[in-house]
Formats: sequence, C-alpha cells, structure tokens
Amino acid sequence: MFTALNYLVVLAAFTGATGAAWNHTDYLHSPTADEIPNPNATGLYWEYAFDKATSFVSQLTLEEKVGLVSGTEGPCVGNLMPIPRLNFTGLCIQNGPMSLEQGDHVSVFPAGITIAATWDKNIAYERGNQLAAEFRGKGSQVILGPVAGPLGRTALGGRNWEGFSPDPFLTGELFTETIVGTQDGGVQACAKHYIGNEQETQRQPTENEDGKTIESVSSNIDDTTMHELYLWPFQQAVKAGVATVMCSYNRLNQTYGCQNSKILNGILKGELGFQGYVMSDWGATHSGAKAINSGEDMDMPGTPSFGPVYWGPNLTESVKNGSVSTSRLDDMCHRVMTPYFYLNQDQGFPGVDPSSKELNALLFDGPELYENYNYAYGPVTNLDVRGNHDEFIRKAAAEGTVLLKNTNNTLPLKSPKQVAVFGNDAGDFTNGMSTFYFDGVKNYEYGVLAAGGGSGSGLFSYIVSPLEAIKQRVGFKKNLVQYILNNTAIIDEDSPNMNVLLPSQPDVCLVFLKSWATESEDRTIIAHDWNGDEVVTRVASGCPNTVVITHSNGINVMPWANHPNVTAILAAHLPGQEAGNSIVDVLWGDVNPSGHLPYTIAKNESDYSFAPITNSTELTNTEDPTAWQSDFREGDLIDYRHFDFHNKSVQYEFGYGLSYTTFSMERNMTITRTFQDTLSAVPPSANTVPGGNPHLWDNLYQITTTVKNTGHTAGATVPQLYLSIPKLSSTFNIEATRVLRGFYKVHLQPGESRKVTFKLTRRDISRWDVVRQKWVIPEGDFKSWVGFSSRDFRASGSFTPLS
Repeated sequence: MFTALNYLVVLAAFTGATGAAWNHTDYLHSPTADEIPNPNATGLYWEYAFDKATSFVSQLTLEEKVGLVSGTEGPCVGNLMPIPRLNFTGLCIQNGPMSLEQGDHVSVFPAGITIAATWDKNIAYERGNQLAAEFRGKGSQVILGPVAGPLGRTALGGRNWEGFSPDPFLTGELFTETIVGTQDGGVQACAKHYIGNEQETQRQPTENEDGKTIESVSSNIDDTTMHELYLWPFQQAVKAGVATVMCSYNRLNQTYGCQNSKILNGILKGELGFQGYVMSDWGATHSGAKAINSGEDMDMPGTPSFGPVYWGPNLTESVKNGSVSTSRLDDMCHRVMTPYFYLNQDQGFPGVDPSSKELNALLFDGPELYENYNYAYGPVTNLDVRGNHDEFIRKAAAEGTVLLKNTNNTLPLKSPKQVAVFGNDAGDFTNGMSTFYFDGVKNYEYGVLAAGGGSGSGLFSYIVSPLEAIKQRVGFKKNLVQYILNNTAIIDEDSPNMNVLLPSQPDVCLVFLKSWATESEDRTIIAHDWNGDEVVTRVASGCPNTVVITHSNGINVMPWANHPNVTAILAAHLPGQEAGNSIVDVLWGDVNPSGHLPYTIAKNESDYSFAPITNSTELTNTEDPTAWQSDFREGDLIDYRHFDFHNKSVQYEFGYGLSYTTFSMERNMTITRTFQDTLSAVPPSANTVPGGNPHLWDNLYQITTTVKNTGHTAGATVPQLYLSIPKLSSTFNIEATRVLRGFYKVHLQPGESRKVTFKLTRRDISRWDVVRQKWVIPEGDFKSWVGFSSRDFRASGSFTPLS
C-alpha cells in the first residue's frame, strides 16, 4: 500500500550532515495513477466560465473532444484545431517568455533574470501585461511563460536566464506578478517547466551507439525540498489563477514529469487545487492512456516532427476501449476551455497574424499541411504590435542593472571627452536578428548579448548596441569614441600595449563582456566567454579608469573584481532590444541603478560544485537505460543558502546592489502579531482552494522598519526580510540558516524617509512536515533580519508564534 513516506523519500537527509545519509535506492519508486487518480476540476473561483465550458463540451463529438486536447499542425508553435460549427477558432500557442519568439514586428523584452534583478513587482506585472498585448494583437491566446523551472539549482543551467532566481520566494513573487499581468491582458499564462527541470543535459531520451533508448535524466528530490524549494513558486502560480502548467521533459524520481501521477494528480491538482490544464512540453509526452490518467491534459505539439504521436486517433481508440474514461476526457476538455471562457477569449479575440503561417512552416514540412484547417487569420499581415513598449523595455533593463563596484564615485560618468570601448559584446549583431534560427551556427562571438538562445529567445526587429548608444551620448562628431571589439586582438601577447592601440589616452575605458547560454545545452564554465576575463585584465593593465559591464545569462565569477584599476562594475544581464540605451542611461546617471543580485557571485568557480550538472564520460554511451540520475543531495541549500550554511565568503552576496546615493535603516524593527487567539501549529481544516489550504495565506505577522535616503540623489533601494525558522522534530534534512521572506522596492528623494512593512503568512513561517503531509509552524524562536542584502543586516528581532 502506498503511503506518503515511500514517495520522494520524505526522511532523506544528506551525506556529511546531521541526519541519515542520502540513500539513492529510496528514490526508485513513483506511485501510479491507480494509486493517485486524477481529481476532476470543479471550476472553483471560475464558476461562470466552468459552466460555459461544461455546456460547450457537452455539444462535442468524441473526435472533437480529442481534437481539443491533442495538438496538431497549424500557424503557431502549438495549435488546437478550430471547431467552426461552435464558433471556436482554436488555440494559438506561442513561445515566450521574453518575446513572441515566432513573430515579426514584436518587442524583445528583458529576460526573466533581468526582471529578477529589479526586485520590482510592478515591473514584473507590467512586463507580463505588455507581453500579453503583443500576443493578443498577433492572435495568440496562450504565452508559454513565465518560467520557475529551472529554479536555478546549478549555476551552469542553460535556461536559468529564462526564469528569475534560485531563491523560491523572490521567484514566486515575480512569477506571480507576471502571471497576473499577462492574464489581466486577456492572454493565458503557462507556468513552466513543472518540475525539477534543472538541467538541459539529457533532458530528452537519447540512443546509444547500439540504438538502445537511454531515458531522460531523473531528478531525485526529497519531499521537504520539493515543497520548500521547487514547488514554492508553482504553488503561488496556482493561487494566482494561472491558466495552464507545462509538465517538463525530465523524469522525477524515475517517472517522466508528464506521466507522474504524484506530482500532477497528487500535488498539483490535489494538494494545490489546480483548476486549469496540464500541457506537455514539446515532445515530452511518452504515452497515451498512462499520461492522461496520470494527469496530463494536453499533448503538444502532437505532430510527427517531434516524435511519436500518442494522442489524436490513438486517444479516440483509448476511449472506445475503456483505457481512458469518458469522464476523464471530459475533465480534460473542461480544464482546457474554462480559462478560455474566463479570459473572455470567445469574445472578439483577434485572428492569427497571417505572417505566423510562414514563420512557423519552418517547424513542419510546409504550410500546405494546415491550409484547410479553418484557422482564423486577421486582416493585416506583419502586424506591428510593439506600440510604445520600447520605453518600458529601456526602463526595465536599466532597473535590472546591478552596480557591484564604484570606487571613488567613478559612476555616473561626468561628461568624458574621450571614451574607449572594448569587447565583443559592445557592437551590433553579426549573425542575424534571431538567436533561435542560428543555434546551429554556435557562434555569437560578435554583438551585444541581449537574449539567450532557444525557444525562450526572440526575433529582434532592431537592437540598440552599446557602442552606438555611447557614440550618440558622447557626441562622436565633437568628442572621441575609440573602440576595439575583437577580444583576440585585445589579449594578443604580440599586440602593442593600450597606449599604442589607442591614438589618445581615454578618460574612461568601458569593457563589455558576455556569457552565452541556450536551451538544449548547459554551460561548461562560469567564466565570461571569449576570454572576457583576460580582456579585463589586459585593458585594466593600461587604463587606470576601467569600467566593466557584463551581459550575461546569470552567474559569472569575476577574478578581476578587486583589481585597483577596475573602478566600477555593472551586471546588466539580458536587457532585450534597448540594450545600449538602457546601459547608457545608467552609465551617465540618467537612471540611478537600483538593481540587486538575484543570485550569489562566489569567488571561485569551484565554489558552485555543491549542485553539479549530471554528466560524465561513463554516461555518454551507457548500456543502462536508466543510468542518468541526478540526486539533489544538497536539499534546499542552493545559492546563498549554501554559502551561509557553510559560512563561506563570497565576492558579492545575494541581494547585493549599490546606488549613486546612500541609504540608512532604522536599527529597531517593530514586530506585530495580527492574529487574536492562540495560534495552532497546523492550519485549520478547510476545503482545498487554488493554492492549497486557504489558511496558508492568512497574514499572521507584520514587521516594520524605516528606510532613509541619506545622500544627495533620488534613488531606490530594496529592503529585504530574512527569517531563521526552527526545524521540525520530524524532519531530518539540513536546512538553510536564513531564508528570504519579504522585499519591497522603495523610491526616495534625498533626505526622505519611509516606513516599510513586511507581511508574513502562515506558509512563510511554516515548514513542510513529511509525516503529517502538512505545512506546520515549528516550536521555538524565529529570528528576523532586515537589511539591504543577505549579509548586510541593519535591524533584527525575534518572535515566538506558538508561545
């Protein structure tokens, strides 16, 4: 008989720490759909739309129901076939999450990692809302985004940049705001990739030299870590009413994510009360009836170009032979149609831009495959949906730029007359405007890195390079902008020194570095690409005022950070189409930098070895079909939690960021309980709603402090709340020393003070109890800290909830 204790190894702990050692054999079982059947949707909170969906589905034939959950060829990346007799125009699903990736005349927004560096919920909301406007304008009902998987377990993850932060709280807040902004714009958001999708290497099955199928990597995660880390943002997404959740490529504890009844039926639909539909990642469906009964509701793309087609006519036969029940198929259809009606997508939704037909024909065998599918096209081809979104993109990218070093107030620049620009990241693109179509070239040596690669990228209508923006700002007709964009030439041992390379001694040297990352492969190093670190060392050796700007997918080590001639460092992440304008705004002080790191920059690459990519020469041609195993032995100790637990020094800590002004914080904090009666350790019993037990979201405490701008320039900072939460006696895991539980971006004029209040919910002060399978408030004292980073605390206090 299956019990909670033999799934996800709820009592697993970690080698070398207090508690039982990790035992891989505990992770070799996942329950089946017979053990955890699919719960039917009830339309809770979406009742009117659910009733409309129920009425709609009742009019469908069996074949039409199957077509409503089985992807097919069409003008978009993912398509559901229209049903003209019921005025249903189908669903057009397009790639996000930073742009309508298969669209022309669309904007390329800052990537998720850039939005995370803003620590600004309003910016996250607005980005989602503006993306929705563009998707809607192009006739797409569903955006494949935002991303909380990968969360960022490993610094080498190839798709970390699509998401937000390795901290689940920061990701959860920005993830949720993006979803709300998107759906307020009338477009369905898709929370992806659920769950444990933390590496690209072996994300899909492969064949060895003998033609034997080698299965995808299995992410083996214990129950506590699952709930307190990787599930955390997805739980918030469900509470926010996200329309769809995408199941991921990887296996989880030996079972593929899209046919794992525990994570789909048991956790997502059962424990969290998810009312929308589970969509497969492209080619992530590995079965028909098994996947359906385990909780998958929609197969994408459902076309032979992505491998075997298990649904479609096969699903029709499964219903006829009883392996999939009619009630299960109806539930799938109800789940698909309810968000469609809830967001009023049946009322005047624009037709698909006809240009999408030609763009997406590249993914199939030709447009003739779907010319007769009755897709509804709009009246204007190549429709321009960008509006004035460039203004927001420029602002958001600047807000997501983190000032890491600023010796002697080097920045902002004070009208330099002679500027030197170095590095292959400073110029315009050389390989075209799309980082998706040219993945096969694998050469992005020249051109500003404004986006990563793969399906989460974008088709640029234009790019503003840093070099061009700098020329315009300096006034190159009156002043002097010198530049060398070839990294090889800069570091060549036989080349002259800087004084000979440049005709005139510059007032400031601006060095632009980049680090490429893409879907389908993980990074191999955490250093900057194309010998970027050597470029900095070479330039700084001859230029006493060297400013380094990085465009990166996330974490890089900076061995030159303490070089005396490196006077300033800016981490600009992946800024989108206004890259040059946004960085010039910060360099010259039009924007006071207020970004903070959403990850930790360690001193050495080896410092990140606690969460490696599973990959080895022994696995490249294994005979064992299940050889690829990724044991998450570190539990919740990733990023700053790891460095804090082991008391390890870092270069720049999580949450760190400087400004052109200064801020202070009141040393005393006020802690106020907002509940009247004695608090119970477990939440009161209640019917499950989207997000789980509704009492998990009760506000129990408020923590207040005061922040002041003590400088002479208007600016913004991010007060951050961290808690030390006692352990549960039933939990054997090692757990983080401190965890983020609140942040607030505050804009202040010089001399202005403002009170900042953090609200703590029951979930915020609970731990996951593996025995009771509930969130439980531990006994003991909770310590709280508020400051400007995970290691810069200005106020502290304590409270005891169960006293």
